[in-house]
Amino acid sequence: MGFFEIIGFAVILYYTVQVMLWIILDCDIMLYFKTQWGKPITILKGKVVWITGASSGIGRELAKQLSKNGIRLVLSGRNIKDLEAAKVECMNFSKGQLKSKDILILPFDMLDLDFHHEAFKRVITHFGDFHILVNNAGRSQRAEWNKIDMNVDRELFELDVFSVVHLSRIAVTYFETNNIKGQLAVTSSVAGLFGVPNSASYTGAKHALHGYFEALRTEKRIIKVNLFCPGPTFSNFLQESFVETQGDKYNQRVSSTDRRMSTERCAYLFAVALANNINLSWSGIFPINMILYVGLYYPNIANILMSMGVSKLFGKVRDSR
Repeated sequence: MGFFEIIGFAVILYYTVQVMLWIILDCDIMLYFKTQWGKPITILKGKVVWITGASSGIGRELAKQLSKNGIRLVLSGRNIKDLEAAKVECMNFSKGQLKSKDILILPFDMLDLDFHHEAFKRVITHFGDFHILVNNAGRSQRAEWNKIDMNVDRELFELDVFSVVHLSRIAVTYFETNNIKGQLAVTSSVAGLFGVPNSASYTGAKHALHGYFEALRTEKRIIKVNLFCPGPTFSNFLQESFVETQGDKYNQRVSSTDRRMSTERCAYLFAVALANNINLSWSGIFPINMILYVGLYYPNIANILMSMGVSKLFGKVRDSR
């Protein structure tokens, strides 16, 4: 076999293996390798991690994953009863590694920007330190593009973007003032990487978050920035999703027969991404992984596929059918 034949064979083998991984894996390749050979989640033990939107869904499961590894927690959300239940679960998952004082319940509404500074003071007063902010609070959307009221766009951006940026700026200022190599994480979405149908405001908000936090990463290299983008996941997010009319909610439940990733698996992958400081990572069962790789790295191929009607298939995948 000649030199060029060997090169050609290597290229074919490389892309064959890559496509197979896109099909087999439930996350991006880098994140998968970190689950096998990266730093363990226990490397974060002793740090203080503040999770917003921790009363349910991915935020609550992430708290449980971290508590199993002895990581001190601040749990925030609007529903104090759900936060108290989450704390009990975390205490049980920690198997004695965490005491009650190691998990602070801090209920507040992310839209109450005036309270952000007070909330931050309470965290520092309680723990005397702070290391990682996980911006997980937010709401999704189901609406037709041209029927969305502009007030919905504004309301969604206020919650999913501006409140997140505001709290994060307080954290960055604290890290800089105290010369701490802090870490900011954002629960984004596959909608932050790819235009998702029937979620225009939500897609726009997630893209905006990527812009804000990628700018932060390049501007302040001392700050670690992690963007985690889950695909369809089992949680109660559909009930609270925005629609096209202000004040209304989608108010539908996720079905147990849907093709979605379990919240536990998603949270575990998120925890691995935090421990290994992965800039950008995503999760999702087939065909989410393949769609993202093609869309991000082979946009011309993606455009051809979209012109062939694949966008309808993507809509079905997003709705887990």
